[in-house]
Amino acid sequence: MNNTKSSFMETKLNLTQEWDKVFPKSDLVNHSKVTFHNRYGITLAADLYIPKNAEGKLPAIAVSGPFGAVKEQSSGLYAQTLAERGFLTIAFDPSFTGESSGEPRYVASPDINTEDFCAAVNYLSTRPDVDPGRIGIIGICGWGGFALNAAAIDTRIKATVTSTMYDMSRVTANGYFDSMQADQRYELRKQLNAQRTEDYRNGMYALAGGVVDPLPDNAPQFVKDYYAYYKTSRGYHPRSLNSNNGWNKTSSLSFMNMPLLAYSSEIRSAVLMLHGEKAHSRYFSEDAFKKLTGDNKELLIIPGANHVDLYDNLQVIPFDQIVKFMQTYLK
Repeated sequence: MNNTKSSFMETKLNLTQEWDKVFPKSDLVNHSKVTFHNRYGITLAADLYIPKNAEGKLPAIAVSGPFGAVKEQSSGLYAQTLAERGFLTIAFDPSFTGESSGEPRYVASPDINTEDFCAAVNYLSTRPDVDPGRIGIIGICGWGGFALNAAAIDTRIKATVTSTMYDMSRVTANGYFDSMQADQRYELRKQLNAQRTEDYRNGMYALAGGVVDPLPDNAPQFVKDYYAYYKTSRGYHPRSLNSNNGWNKTSSLSFMNMPLLAYSSEIRSAVLMLHGEKAHSRYFSEDAFKKLTGDNKELLIIPGANHVDLYDNLQVIPFDQIVKFMQTYLK
């Protein structure tokens, strides 16, 4: 049940009660389902993890990502693991996805998805078992960019971790490795706006498709890595966009026009950025880190790791460093 006075503003969601995560349930934490709403009136679904025998007001962390995933996948694993280490955590489904509300389905938005993190802070700040002065966030993959954007706007966030970060506005506008030029971008805009006409005419939104399946023999290694997570028993989930039919095609338009990290240089709170040494996406974190200022910022490159290793490989994800960072800045 929600504990906020404004819970009447929320849509009643039909939440799955059985354990349907892609990772095993921990005996060290208590798990339950909760909901909260953002300032657009969208009700978000989350898994709440609380350390067993916890007392008093706890430091809290909200987790989301990767881009196209659901809370039953990587973000839930992060949240549960950090709850085992003493934090109250939530892993939430972003607006329009998973068990969260929002119509039409499968929309991504640089503004609304940033707001989702801020809404999670609203929720955590009003729980009686949370210290509102000790709240952090973790964004994985594309939600790493949203997490940085949230940290730039929301002074209640005291510590931010990004893991295997994608800058979704940069990759959408410029392509991988900034290979797209203005003429190509114009052609993409033409295609997407033609799609808008078709969507309106058809009364439905065309989907872009999730991770390619079947996997072509000549697929780049990072696509093979995505397939190994989203399309196999390792990480497949029936509500995950990447495991199935993907985002609405026209979601790309707003990302082309709205750079996510415009104010990241003004983040005063602590930031820890994690990325794999062998990740195709490593340059997103390295370039974003260069814009950060202050002595409370850190970039940690994990030797030998690829992009997807930081989704679920407990031998690779540096939880000791994440815990130390959060304990340092959520005190």
